[in-house]
Amino acid sequence: MSDTSYTVAIEPAGLSFDAGDTTPLLSAARAQGIALASSCRNGTCRTCMCRLISGTVRYAIEWPGLSADEKAQGWILPCVALACSDLVLDEPRAAANGAK
Repeated sequence: MSDTSYTVAIEPAGLSFDAGDTTPLLSAARAQGIALASSCRNGTCRTCMCRLISGTVRYAIEWPGLSADEKAQGWILPCVALACSDLVLDEPRAAANGAK
């Protein structure tokens, strides 16, 4: 399976990182020194929940801890979300030089 890479921009911090289509966004961000809020890392606690401004994601699990309404409003869970295109996320808690 190939690992296509996409650019993920994080607003309002102006940060960005690359994410492969087989690596959860949270893992890709951390590997590149960007800290995103998280706790369970399996799609249930919702600590990492942020808004997708543009782009498309799919999930590594069948049904992450989001309601249909939340999904329709653009909320995603980066701990289990996989990039399908370049993305822009609204995540004011993001910070550079996070834990790797």
